[in-house]
Amino acid sequence: MTKSDFVDKVADSSGLSKKDAGTAVDAVIRSIEDALSSGEEVSFTGFGKFHVASRGAREGRNPRTGETMQIAASKVPRFTAGSGLKKAVK
Repeated sequence: MTKSDFVDKVADSSGLSKKDAGTAVDAVIRSIEDALSSGEEVSFTGFGKFHVASRGAREGRNPRTGETMQIAASKVPRFTAGSGLKKAVK
């Protein structure tokens, strides 16, 4: 499902116009991005939790040359599914 398909579904199920649904979807995504970039968690009870995890520095290998290289530590977004979402998928 693409973002456009998702906006269409939101518009159909909420009774909003496609333009308003698109604005709402963009606002939700932007809010989650802003919260994660400031180090906060975003939790939806029964659906899941978005959070930031630290990935430690590690040694990797260049696939072309086989040479070992150091990969720097970084922060990555993570999502943990909640029980309601797990049951719906099952």
